[in-house]
Amino acid sequence: MNYLGHAFLSFGDSELITGNMIGDHVKGKLALDLLPPVIKKGIELHRKIDQMTDSHPASLRAGLLFRSDYGRYSGAIMDTLFDHFLANDPKHFPSQEDLLQFTQSVYNSLSLHQQYFPVGFAAYYPHMVQHNWLFNYRNMKGIEKSLHGLANRAKYIPPINKAYEIFVTNYYQLNQCYYDFIDDMIKFAKTEIDS
Repeated sequence: MNYLGHAFLSFGDSELITGNMIGDHVKGKLALDLLPPVIKKGIELHRKIDQMTDSHPASLRAGLLFRSDYGRYSGAIMDTLFDHFLANDPKHFPSQEDLLQFTQSVYNSLSLHQQYFPVGFAAYYPHMVQHNWLFNYRNMKGIEKSLHGLANRAKYIPPINKAYEIFVTNYYQLNQCYYDFIDDMIKFAKTEIDS
């Protein structure tokens, strides 16, 4: 899961959302221990969600489509694509307006805890809000931009255009992988939060 997925799997708790969204930018135990307990729990949840995603059979199956061209980056590509399918899942976001309201709620939650943003996240957070990255996972152009953003951050990733072509060509197969994955992930995240 990417940003939308991590926000969604925080179930509306503003501190969990913050930890879950900044998780990739907090390195080491010392940095973790300086944060409030629920934000820390959100970061730990982020890491567990990433581990679960990387090992889930549906995620692995989807990643095979990208493995020969993108190797170890196939997981990061799938994280982005799963956010697209989540944004279009009528069970969780029946309309564009529902998704839009959710994204605004996430940004409001994050704004309450900006003092805990790591430098990397703080640098692009204004762009995330201004261009509503979370909402734009819903459309094809938004996914294309997200994949290019991944390519800009990943130093050795091969040209990303082919990943978008694979996504479009295998859209329904990848969507089915998402459906085989999402309920397990929701159950997993709720269990981790309650433990």
